[in-house]
Amino acid sequence: MTTARHSRLRTAPSNWLLAPALSFFGVFALLPLGGVVVLTFFAWDGLGTPRFAGIDAWISVFQNPVTLHAMWLTLAMTALSFAVQFPLSLLLGTFMAGHQRYREAYSVLYFLPLLFSAAATGIAFKALLDPNFGISRAVGVDWLRLDWLGSPNLAFYTLIMVISWSFVPFHSLLYQAGVRQIPRSMYEAAMLDGAGRVRQFFTVTLPQLKYTIVTSSTLMLVGSLTYFDLIFILTGGGPGNATRVLPLDMYLTGFRSYQMGPASVIAVLLIAVGLLLSLGLNKISGSDTMDSQMEGA
Repeated sequence: MTTARHSRLRTAPSNWLLAPALSFFGVFALLPLGGVVVLTFFAWDGLGTPRFAGIDAWISVFQNPVTLHAMWLTLAMTALSFAVQFPLSLLLGTFMAGHQRYREAYSVLYFLPLLFSAAATGIAFKALLDPNFGISRAVGVDWLRLDWLGSPNLAFYTLIMVISWSFVPFHSLLYQAGVRQIPRSMYEAAMLDGAGRVRQFFTVTLPQLKYTIVTSSTLMLVGSLTYFDLIFILTGGGPGNATRVLPLDMYLTGFRSYQMGPASVIAVLLIAVGLLLSLGLNKISGSDTMDSQMEGA
């Protein structure tokens, strides 16, 4: 009885320390989210008085071919951007983890995209990829004169390239930090067993990066559901609806078509998918056990 009381007394101060953070989270995250959920059941143009409409907004979203197409594009962009960013980030991060001087210079170059805002990146690539006045005119290479952002067949893949260029450096830094935490003794033991560079990568580096991979993958997949600014600047969702992903569709539905109910439904769907992805990755990886990445080292 006394032991239990002392245990409660020890944990009470730590619970009070969480109060400010939980208060901010409740006011600036949970409360607005609750308002968005409530708004999904109302018809509102953003100016007049909201009118209760039941589940009409939900029905209209799942019957709208433009939104259904946006859902498919969002899933495709999530999968393809992950397929590009994950291997590039892992290999670059492992390479930059070396202590040679030239690798430090490369690290600075890879870090540069992180210094640019999404608006600056979008404007720069829009100018570079212009078929009339962009890099194709400066270099004089014919195949670069394609309409990268104006062609329905090329715009989607061009966006994935630009997005990957923007976010690969961040994930490379995560992997670089993870690799440098691996004890050198593990590589020396692998070398004594006759393992070469490739075998060391698969038998030592990858297993020890388990939780870094989980963290990076979660940020990649959940972050892919929020791509808006680059797409808005580069294509605006066009040509046609070739690049109109869900975040952009939410914006256009709410602030161009003035349909706040359906826009709120799309927002709730994005939040739900993001939570499911995050929880699913943690459950599959078993990272919720909070084991140390250096376990067994």
